[in-house]
Amino acid sequence: MSSASLSLLAAATAGAPPAWTSFIPFVGMGLVFYFLLLRPQMQQQKRQRAKLAAIKKGDQVVTAGGLLGKVIKVEELYVDLELGPNVKVRAVKATIADVMQPGGVPAND
Repeated sequence: MSSASLSLLAAATAGAPPAWTSFIPFVGMGLVFYFLLLRPQMQQQKRQRAKLAAIKKGDQVVTAGGLLGKVIKVEELYVDLELGPNVKVRAVKATIADVMQPGGVPAND
């Protein structure tokens, strides 16, 4: 190669942006992914864990299977639910989807 072509190559690379700037879009996508997907999911899981930890006797709960029952006994991993008169079941505490507010409006009103 001649010295003229080498000086042209050196001048072309001297005006190019630094190599680390090519990673800026990936960092931006990572931040968007974190703030729009991961962070809200972690907050929702934190609220669900707090809700499960606060379950007490007498609460009305909905299981992940859609059963509505009244809590009659709470253990570390299990809860005993009364689904109706003389209908009692034992459920895994982690399968409780929601705790219903007392005195709520019936679904058929």
